[in-house]
Amino acid sequence: MAVDEIYYTGVRSVARRLTDGLEPEDMTVQVMSDASPTKWHLAHTTWFFEQFILRQFVDGYKPYDDIFLYLFNSYYNRVGTQFPRAQRGLITRPTTAEVFAYREHVDRYMCELLHHEPISKVVQLTEIGLHHEQQHQELILTDLLALLAINPMYPEYRPAKPVKPSSAPAMGWSAITAGEYKVGCSDEHFAYDNERPSHRLVMNRDCLLATRPVTVGEYLEFMTDAGYARPELWLSEGWNMVQERKLVAPRYWEKEGDLWRVFTLSGRRPIDEHEPVCHVSYFEADAYARWAGYRLPTEFEWEIKARDTPIEGNFMDSERYHPIPAPADSSSDCFAALFGDVWEWTQSSYQAYPGFRSTDDALGEYNGKFMCNQYVLRGGSCLTSRLHMRSTYRNFWPAYTRFQMTGIRLAKDG
Repeated sequence: MAVDEIYYTGVRSVARRLTDGLEPEDMTVQVMSDASPTKWHLAHTTWFFEQFILRQFVDGYKPYDDIFLYLFNSYYNRVGTQFPRAQRGLITRPTTAEVFAYREHVDRYMCELLHHEPISKVVQLTEIGLHHEQQHQELILTDLLALLAINPMYPEYRPAKPVKPSSAPAMGWSAITAGEYKVGCSDEHFAYDNERPSHRLVMNRDCLLATRPVTVGEYLEFMTDAGYARPELWLSEGWNMVQERKLVAPRYWEKEGDLWRVFTLSGRRPIDEHEPVCHVSYFEADAYARWAGYRLPTEFEWEIKARDTPIEGNFMDSERYHPIPAPADSSSDCFAALFGDVWEWTQSSYQAYPGFRSTDDALGEYNGKFMCNQYVLRGGSCLTSRLHMRSTYRNFWPAYTRFQMTGIRLAKDG
């Protein structure tokens, strides 16, 4: 897709639509240190274009406000210090209106720059910035869900869209034969640096990947079988988390009498046993897989299957904002929801590919420095932009993460 002012405006306008109906109070509060206020996301993505493009490539450009260069820098140490992450929700000024004015100011300059056949470096940085924008659009929704979920009024972000009732298809298995494969991104299309370089991978044995994610109903069986009370199923650190937090169910679930309810961006409702289970940590995904007699896939097993699978599914673009059951007519020998609905945990630690090198500039901090204590997730979710997804995409979060749209796909040795 051409990176021009039309493409730029189209991607940036999504954030405005996501905030329609929100009050300034909704966009200012920070519910936990792992999340950020909506207002901060809106400003930080704007800071990215101002910091890395306008200040570098527009003669005489003056920052909108010098203090913004400090307030909205996330973690780029090479361009200066940052306001403490855990205190972002304490900043009432600039106001939400001022942040939108900041976005309009930067967008005006960016569109002017893109209109006049910019140099290739500007195009490259703009494309990175727009994918960065799409990452934060997803975070706006996940962080807003975490915020609204603590409110006993159970506020609704958007009304639920009708979904045709459907029973999940039977779980099948698709084989991956042992052999040599090429993984990672090797073409000229956009990819982050952590998806490169493409390299050869030798799989020493056959394996099988489940044809759909684990459902809520299947996860309920794990819970009913005392899954959260059996230490033999859990990694040590996961068991400690279960004990310390007194976990008994996925995040956002509450029991009302004998009925489990889940809080969603459309408010609270009864769980649907046919939906993919969501909001589970790596520890929970791993414990479930062990209980079921299987394992989590490696990220490369997942990618090998995904590379020939159309990138179709329930993405943010559907505006459902929650996982939906796989189509009832899906057969047990074809994939359902490989993309969209839930990010799927893999057993792969987030680390560099052979030959990976971070760039020497500040953007070298984008991915490389986080290659420690994280696990890779694949496939995107119901809050991910369809345009942002590709089969080589590597998301990553710490093993304890539950507030993201994280789910489970099983694997087993052949």
